[in-house]
Amino acid sequence: MLPVTSQPQLNALLAEHPAVLMLYGGRHCGVCQALKPRLQQLLAGQFPRVLACYADCQHDAAGLCAQQRVMALPVVQIWFEGNRFAEFFRVFSLADIQQALERPYSLLFGEA
Repeated sequence: MLPVTSQPQLNALLAEHPAVLMLYGGRHCGVCQALKPRLQQLLAGQFPRVLACYADCQHDAAGLCAQQRVMALPVVQIWFEGNRFAEFFRVFSLADIQQALERPYSLLFGEA
């Protein structure tokens, strides 16, 4: 996952890439650390055109997390064409994320 530490960096990625998944987590968050490789695996296997990004809210991306109003960890945001499409926080499953990605991904890229 590409590390993101600032709002200008996130804005540039959203302008450059049509599909972005942003994980807000922390190095001391066990759930976040367990979720990170599973999200990478999901994206690589089913949604390869989605750019995977990670912000460490407990370290160098604290300012970004505050600007995005991330108050609890983990948080996953899904962006399509620069617009936030879905957001999941605290209690969610990979199936929730997969389901949120399927339709807009297939419409945007013409793939399932």
